[in-house]
Amino acid sequence: MEISELYNIYKQYPVVTTDTRNCPKNSIFFALKGANFNGNRFAGEALETGCAYVVVDECEGMPTDERIIVVDNVLKALQKLANYHRRKLKIPIIAITGTNGKTTTKELVAAILSKEFNVAFTQGNFNNHIGVPLTLLSMTENHEMGVVEMGANHPGEVKQLCDIAVPNFGLITNIGKAHIEGFGSFENIRKTKGELYDFIREHGGKVFVNSDDDLLCEMSEGMDRILYGRNNPEFFASGKLYSANPFLEFDWNFFEHTYHVKTRLVGAFNFDNAL
Repeated sequence: MEISELYNIYKQYPVVTTDTRNCPKNSIFFALKGANFNGNRFAGEALETGCAYVVVDECEGMPTDERIIVVDNVLKALQKLANYHRRKLKIPIIAITGTNGKTTTKELVAAILSKEFNVAFTQGNFNNHIGVPLTLLSMTENHEMGVVEMGANHPGEVKQLCDIAVPNFGLITNIGKAHIEGFGSFENIRKTKGELYDFIREHGGKVFVNSDDDLLCEMSEGMDRILYGRNNPEFFASGKLYSANPFLEFDWNFFEHTYHVKTRLVGAFNFDNAL
């Protein structure tokens, strides 16, 4: 089945699930499989519990049923459908990645933007090759902006997620050595997180860069970027730490105005996330 055909079905039943324990009525079940599970085995159960269609890549032993859609690879079909939907929506999407702080930053960005826009954003930390497509497919024509968190444990994963989500804006919180066993080296971590900058650069987007992070400044040199940071009123936005005992407070400079901000964030390490 062509993605355009699958998309027409999705438009009629625009709720997607990958878990038979959560099958809303008239949803589409994608039978994903991994090393220790095979969703194809639960396709019949998904239909019985109310799914309108199931998407499978193993059909041996299954009854003939027009509600069973057979594809070559369920995961790839899910990702292609999400990308097709994202391109149809044509809304701006902000992608956030980094070693630490990406979930907190994503929540803060979404909360602030939601004051002015109808925002769709990653729920929890569903930030991988399955979670990002599900986030995109949760977006509707009523949404005006998307905030998508992107995680990675191996080289090339951020590029893959960018190809699916097609972000217009990007933010890397920081680059550290977490999950180095999956990357093999710090240089591979840097390259993988930098895949977000590479995509934004290639597609003419804009990035937000912490000016206090020398590595990120170097990696984003020459890009269309907005700098922010600590104690520098020349930037679009800057801040000065006031207290973090226990909750974070800071003075925030925005253009020519200064605001005192009180948060429920614990620890000074959240200062950069808040900025």
